Formats: sequence, structure tokens, C-alpha cells
Amino acid sequence: MKKIDLPKIIPIFPLSNFIIFPKTTVPLNIFEPRYIEMINDSMKNDKFIGMIQPKSVNDETSSISSLHKIGCLGKIMSFKETNDGRYLIDLKGIIRFKIINENDTNKPYRNCEVNFDDYLDDLNEKKENIKFSDLELIFKDLKQLFEKRGFIINWKALEKQSLNETINALAMASPFSLEEKQVLLEAINLDLRKNKIAEILSTYTFDDYNNTTLQ
Repeated sequence: MKKIDLPKIIPIFPLSNFIIFPKTTVPLNIFEPRYIEMINDSMKNDKFIGMIQPKSVNDETSSISSLHKIGCLGKIMSFKETNDGRYLIDLKGIIRFKIINENDTNKPYRNCEVNFDDYLDDLNEKKENIKFSDLELIFKDLKQLFEKRGFIINWKALEKQSLNETINALAMASPFSLEEKQVLLEAINLDLRKNKIAEILSTYTFDDYNNTTLQ
């Protein structure tokens, strides 16, 4: 995909406790009527929707100031309608965006004008300079944290992906807080995201393994 193909206005899906990263694919279960209509409209057009986090659980429908500024454009890769009227879709993260303005429409869902300029590197397919060997310690700590929290990860399968896909998939699936995941989403490049993961992990490993009470 090229910059020229990116939409200037996108339907926005503000979803609490959910983040999608570029180059990752996630399943979604759509059941609210307004978002059923959003998916219908998207399927008739370019199949794009913008995923973004509200700043609090109760702010999904209020003003634009209630949303985080940075989200991720997703493309519907598969679509299935269930017998009870729900939609099951697979959404692939394409590129992050920044909200510029919210548009008034007659639709029950929200539409926003967005800008992709800060995140055009998300579209690149080039190989990363970082190697898996550079991340061994981070992956080791992350693996321990996943296992401690009861998460099962197929690490061998992850290592067959590109490093970008692997780091984004782990960031998305990690037992980090949503605020921490938002920080990772907003990290401008892979190297910075790797460092942010290490910073976050250092606080978790301190809490989990040292059991030190702060005075």
C-alpha cells in the first residue's frame, strides 16, 4: 500500500481494552447495531476502519477529546455473518494515524479526519536492523511474565515471523496495562518500541521477583 491509497476520513471504532498494531491480525466479534452498520459501509467501500482507545471505559461515544490521539488503521481481511446477526471479522493493522478532527455525519458511528504522515514507515516491508539476538534478554523476561500470568505463547512460531510482526504481536498480547500498550503503540519506530518494552518489563520484574515494599 502507498500513501496515495490511504483514506483521509475513516470510520472510528473506539474500543476499550483493545489495541491493534501494524502488521498484526486480530479477530473481532461485532454485535452493536451502530458498528454492524459501520462494517456494512466499510465492506462496500475500502474495508478500512480505525481502531482507537477511549481514555476511559465510559468515553466511547463522547467528544473527540475523550479519545487517545493515536490509533491504528485496520483493513477487514475476512468477514462472516452469524445466524444471530453478529459479524465475525479478521482485522489487519496497516498503519497508525493521528486524529485531526471529528466530522459530523448522519451515521450512528463516528468518522474522523486523520493524518498518517508520522507513521509512513509502518507501510515499509524492509528488513529491520535489529536482530533476535539483540532481544534475547527482553524475550526471556517477557516469556517469564507471560507464563507467570498464565499466558501461553508459541514462541517457535513467533520466531518465524519478521521481527516487526513479532514485537507488535507480543506488545498487543502482553499482560501490560492498556496505558502501557498505548505507549507502545505511539512509539515512533521498532527500536523505540523495543526499548519501551524493556522499560515496562523492568517495572514488572521488580514487582514480581523482588517483593520489595516501597517506604
